[in-house]
Amino acid sequence: MTKPAQTPPAGSAAPHVDPVCSMTVDPAKAKGGSADFNGRTYWFCSPGCKAKFEADPAGVLEKRRQKDQLAQASKPAKPAMALTPAEPAGHSCCRTQSQCHSDKTSAATAASGAGAAAAPGATVWICPMDPEVRESKPGDCPICGMALEPELSAVPAPTVEWTCPMHPEVVQSEPGSCPICGMALEPRTVTPEEPVNHELIDMTRRFWASLALAVPTMGVAMGEMFGWLPVSMRTAGWIQMALATPVATWAAWPFYVRAVNSVRNRSLNMFTLIGLGVSVAYLYSLVAQIVPGVFPHQFSHGGAVAVYFEAAAVIVTLILLGQVLELRARSETSAAIRKLLKLAPATARVIGDDGAEREVPLPHVVVGNRLRVRPGEKVPVDGVVLEGESRVDESMVSGEPVPVHKTAGDRVVGATINGTGAFVMRAERVGSETLLARIVAMVAEAQRSRAPIQRLADKVSAIFVPVVILVAVLTFIGWSVWGPEPRMAHGLINAVAVLIIACPCALGLATPMSIMVATGRGASLGVLFRNAEAIETLRTVDTLVFDKTGTLTEGKPSLVSVEPVPGAPEHWLALAASVELGSEHPLASAIVKGAESRGTLPAPVESFESVTGFGVRGLVSGRSVLVGSPEFLVREGIAVDRLGAQCETLRGQGQTVMLVAVDGRLAGLLGVADPIKASTPEALAALRRDGLRLVMLTGDNETTARTVAAQLGIDDVRAGVKPDGKADVIKALQAEGRVVAMAGDGINDAPALAQAEVGIAMGTGTDVAMESAGVTLVKGDLRGVIRARELSVRTMANIRQNLFFAFVYNTLGVPVAAGVLYPVFGLLLSPMLAAGAMSLSSVSVIGNALQLRK
Repeated sequence: MTKPAQTPPAGSAAPHVDPVCSMTVDPAKAKGGSADFNGRTYWFCSPGCKAKFEADPAGVLEKRRQKDQLAQASKPAKPAMALTPAEPAGHSCCRTQSQCHSDKTSAATAASGAGAAAAPGATVWICPMDPEVRESKPGDCPICGMALEPELSAVPAPTVEWTCPMHPEVVQSEPGSCPICGMALEPRTVTPEEPVNHELIDMTRRFWASLALAVPTMGVAMGEMFGWLPVSMRTAGWIQMALATPVATWAAWPFYVRAVNSVRNRSLNMFTLIGLGVSVAYLYSLVAQIVPGVFPHQFSHGGAVAVYFEAAAVIVTLILLGQVLELRARSETSAAIRKLLKLAPATARVIGDDGAEREVPLPHVVVGNRLRVRPGEKVPVDGVVLEGESRVDESMVSGEPVPVHKTAGDRVVGATINGTGAFVMRAERVGSETLLARIVAMVAEAQRSRAPIQRLADKVSAIFVPVVILVAVLTFIGWSVWGPEPRMAHGLINAVAVLIIACPCALGLATPMSIMVATGRGASLGVLFRNAEAIETLRTVDTLVFDKTGTLTEGKPSLVSVEPVPGAPEHWLALAASVELGSEHPLASAIVKGAESRGTLPAPVESFESVTGFGVRGLVSGRSVLVGSPEFLVREGIAVDRLGAQCETLRGQGQTVMLVAVDGRLAGLLGVADPIKASTPEALAALRRDGLRLVMLTGDNETTARTVAAQLGIDDVRAGVKPDGKADVIKALQAEGRVVAMAGDGINDAPALAQAEVGIAMGTGTDVAMESAGVTLVKGDLRGVIRARELSVRTMANIRQNLFFAFVYNTLGVPVAAGVLYPVFGLLLSPMLAAGAMSLSSVSVIGNALQLRK
């Protein structure tokens, strides 16, 4: 062993090196304390390192000596230098700690030879104790002997965009206010944890400060009015001015900024009215208090000009309260998405090529990783089970509480909850490609969309503010001419009340808030709305058209009949399965699996072509193979008459029949059966009770289609329809005056889904179908259509309630504030009451929308 260095003098704070982990330690702050060995004191970064040292101090120091020698071996030869007694522990030279660390890095790199050899993008393996060790393959650390671990690349922070809930076309890179309506922008991307709402914090601070000043301002005004305070009207005015000025300036400043921006952007809004009303009341009072002589006698009463500092202060305070309540309520509309995001686990257990398992952050899981899911854990990402079995709670995507049995070959969905079993899975969709991520994206997109009913509110809002300003001007003129004394003072205060009570915000929020809550609620029920129009239209649907395979049926058909013709090639089934490998259709998958279960392995295919609605073709081992409907083979000039009777018999049993031809000659018949979904009869019965016309639309032949339809009680069957013909059927129903919804799951259903008023895609189907549809049923359960229709009905009722309230509020509030009740009842609306009513109008609209969560 090397000769130990002397212990530093007492009170020395010179840095030392922990002999266990090599971390630099300040003796004055060493959390692990110190230990003596062979007359020398060693300092530790933690109690754990100290315990390891005390268990085997000689062994630890020997490893340390070897590390120092390895560091020295990598350095260019230099003249030896004497070691001084005062040298810090762990150093065998007189250089700095950073220089020693650099040497250690060089030594590790030289020893491993991997630091520069790793290819760009390749996995780099590092040591958790000595991260300077970098290898291109797994192994042991050459310094400490620990097993190397893969380096985790940094996950870039997502870019946050800010948008307006009323005007989703407004997108900014930083928080602020909407240039159209003046509302505070909110993050476009929802995060699992609720972010710090700086707008809410600021408005809350301004509210409490305003409240502390507005209450005494109001007290002084009331005390002077009723003689409770032994001060003159003039003195009371100075006190009110001192108290109200911070409220009407600092606290109200955001409203003034938004008001000026609304004029600059030529988009008058609620804050235009607020800024105008508050500034008029405050500035008038300020001038009246400082230089009352500038006003004509019509403003004075009893020889004094009245001031309205208390009105300005209370108005600002009540509006700030409304903003605080509104911001809090708006944050609740994203609760559904936030709840979904929290379902995803934070980490995943990855199984390495060497069988070793390690916990990694979820963003570091890549496609192809083998993952272990233990009992009670959440499934990390979408994938397929490789080994093991369990029951998985998929209620978060299906809305159904019954766990689903999973075994090898079954697909699992990320964020679902594993039961008591354990299994190993292969990751197939990660990050933004997982079902959970796509659900969140679709819900967020739907929340930002605009329903057609919103157009009415938009038209009213566009002319609302100019009309209110005009009414305020006419109110001032009317009271100044015909009102009681002081006429102009009455005119001014009533004009301010008109400006304050008007609330275009309630009109603007009526629809977006309901849509946001409804889409979040739908997601929790396994129903995803792509846009607000789908929510509005679905309740009016009177005809529902269903595709058969994968919609009414499981979409997991099995090969049950294999009948060759005399003289067929020996491996005709293998040839058919080889061609079907390239097709996405569920029937193709059934043929491939059926062939494999019969000991037949598919071969590579060349020149593959899918003829949508008919079949597939390709070259296998130099042989031309066709698989498809009888019409497909006839079109290719192949006689199929000798199998006609067998085809009809199998169709009568509910099987879908496909013919196979090899090198231009008929080779055989394949019969595939697809069981009906267990939930389909219940869903169709409920839809019939709702008075909907049900139509089954399929490319299958008439006999098979009628057999399935008879089991489900569907009378209107359209069979043998090609993909382009499906859209024509939808058009024909629409020409009859029907409002049509189409439910399907395949690529061939996409044109019809797009043509229908509402397209309903199965979440278990293809991405193309989901992109073409306005509604997606996450688990493909048709009972979701019932939930979606009920949610549509309730949402539109909620929107109508909101719009009715907003219209009635403004229709009645503005005339009352203008003073129409004064000639009959002698009633006037104080600007302070108007401010309270305006604030509560927006909050009540949001509160009513939140009822949809129930």
